[in-house]
Amino acid sequence: MKEKKKSKRFNFLIYFFILVLGIFLIYFIVNQVNQRYQSIATSDMVNMVYNDEDNYDILSFEVVQNGDESTLNVQFMDKSTYKPNTTNGIKVNYYTTTVLTNTLTNSNFGNAGELDLFNKLCEEVKVSETTYADLFKGGYIGFTTSIYRENPFWSWLPTIIYIAIIIIIGVFFFRMLSASAGGNQSALDFSKSKARRIDDSKVRFKDVAGCDEEKAEMMELVDYLKNPKKYTRCGAKLPKGFLLVGPPGTGKTLLAKAVAGEVGVPFFSISGSDFVEMFVGAGAGRVRDLFKTAKQNAPCVIFIDEIDAVGRQRGAGLGGGNDEREQTLNQLLVELDGFEENSGIIVIAATNRSDVLDPALLRAGRFDRQITVNLPNKEGREAIFKVHARNKKIDPSIDFGQLAKRTVGFSGADIANILNESAILAVRGNREMISMADIDEAIDRRIAGPAKSNKGMNEKERRQVAYHEAGHAIIGLTLPHADKVRKITIIPRGQTGGHVLMGPEDDRFLLTKSELEAEIAGLLGGRSSEEIFFKDVSTGASNDIERATQIARSMVVEYGMSSLGPIQYEKNGGSVFLGRDYTNAQKNFSVAVADEIDKEVRKIVERAHAEALKIIQERKDDVILIAETLLVHETISEEEIGYLLEHRELPKETVSQAQAAREASFHILNEAEKSEEKTAENSEATEGNETPKVEDNSETKVEVVDAPKAEENTTTETEEKEK
Repeated sequence: MKEKKKSKRFNFLIYFFILVLGIFLIYFIVNQVNQRYQSIATSDMVNMVYNDEDNYDILSFEVVQNGDESTLNVQFMDKSTYKPNTTNGIKVNYYTTTVLTNTLTNSNFGNAGELDLFNKLCEEVKVSETTYADLFKGGYIGFTTSIYRENPFWSWLPTIIYIAIIIIIGVFFFRMLSASAGGNQSALDFSKSKARRIDDSKVRFKDVAGCDEEKAEMMELVDYLKNPKKYTRCGAKLPKGFLLVGPPGTGKTLLAKAVAGEVGVPFFSISGSDFVEMFVGAGAGRVRDLFKTAKQNAPCVIFIDEIDAVGRQRGAGLGGGNDEREQTLNQLLVELDGFEENSGIIVIAATNRSDVLDPALLRAGRFDRQITVNLPNKEGREAIFKVHARNKKIDPSIDFGQLAKRTVGFSGADIANILNESAILAVRGNREMISMADIDEAIDRRIAGPAKSNKGMNEKERRQVAYHEAGHAIIGLTLPHADKVRKITIIPRGQTGGHVLMGPEDDRFLLTKSELEAEIAGLLGGRSSEEIFFKDVSTGASNDIERATQIARSMVVEYGMSSLGPIQYEKNGGSVFLGRDYTNAQKNFSVAVADEIDKEVRKIVERAHAEALKIIQERKDDVILIAETLLVHETISEEEIGYLLEHRELPKETVSQAQAAREASFHILNEAEKSEEKTAENSEATEGNETPKVEDNSETKVEVVDAPKAEENTTTETEEKEK
């Protein structure tokens, strides 16, 4: 970037000099065109002055002294063209010459006894004054003398201009030669490192939440660089490399930014893809240049983001092993722990694909410490909510602990996105702070996308979707090992016509057989409900069937949860180098066992299907109640589900939080339509000399004001239930 700016400045200077040169040339040409005096030889000038028999008389002359030289400007009038008392038709010749100053008064150019040149000119002028009295009165006859002291700059100006022209031409040709040889120079630039030095990171460890153990490891790194004697006193050495591994969005790069903001030593950041180029040897050269710069600034920290782009396992795949990426990896391995000592350089790398990294890269001595950054637990999610809520206006009654329970499996990036979306929704609804309805809607938007209008669904499809989702919900409400039902909605989102939000009460690391069977039964609850109430099935359960089949097959071939015993017949996840589609799973069974596996999978699915049909038949009234309520309110929250099953109706004047947020999302469109209608009515009334109707305006105002009130009442009732 700096080189481009320098090039632009240099080009500007060249163009500026060319412009000045052009102006000077134009001025010189115009000055020459407007010059009256014709330069003649000194001898010719002397002959014309001293020759009395010629046909010319001197009207005036001018002597301009410039040091040792003087410029003599003389006006000669042709006698034959003179007419008394008029200047029309008079022919005057202007001649100029340069003589030595001392010759004007000391030398005699005429015959012996005649006057010197200056006095001769004065005598001729006096004669003309008498002879041509009318011209003398008009001011055409006379003489002037002056001394001109020339500025040295103007005397040197032509030389300066000539030198500048030569320099500009030389630089122009030099740049042309450099451009012709620029290919070789640019090829050498490819070996330079693209690492950026970070000196102004504003992220601190207080801005990182949800990963306290991982943050403690990074804080130890910072403490070592700030107080090395505390560790060297016991002979401890800081690990050479830290490898951050974890799912996307868990805060690996955020931890590196916090280190950059806290460490107090030079911090270099680079992406793994910056090492990879089409030119052979460019990646290895960049690695060498990076560590060379790091040695000059030691102690320092190097952060390599997405190291899997350059650190993939060597010799894998269908191609050969002598490619550019492997050469770059070899050089990186040497720099990390080679023959030379890289003391004072600490490398931090981040990746979410540790399974593809080369074993030599992961060994002790290179990346001594591998830190796994997992998804945050309940306490971590609550802390993340509080961190991202610092600069936002949020309703004080919102409980972040309850939000943490609803967002099981969400990463830190997901939570940051949820609060940002909720702030946008609050602005759309013209609210001054973020409400629970906005956050609830933002969670749904993160899971399934923005809400869509269900105008494209006919009443039959809408009813079928309602009973389908009610079937899912009633299974989750009945089975003891099923996840808790958080919300039921028939608002279309993304590719779905509705969904049931279910989640566990607490974070789980293990799944039991009963829980998996309950999940399969819950997935088949929607189809079972369609079979009972409509005596038909639809394509809406295709994704449910797919997920149920996958879980059942995993129970048989991976988890050993069938009559075939605790044997792993299939290992999921193919080779990452050959493509997952070509080697989807490693199968360790014969053709005979394959038939047994299919039977076990079918048995698990059919048993779950039968259980779902049984539960829906037994709680048929509850399914109808939930479905009919969904057709009216479209969304039922967790608190409203319990109230509905107990009192057989929802509280009066209750609007669900998700529904309130959905209305807020369309608030801008509704306001635009109403303003257009109001403008059209006013224009029609003006054209017909009629006043606008007050009743329509009052109805519009009441409708706009009522929406926030309903939402506030809902929020208050929900908070009282939670308390």
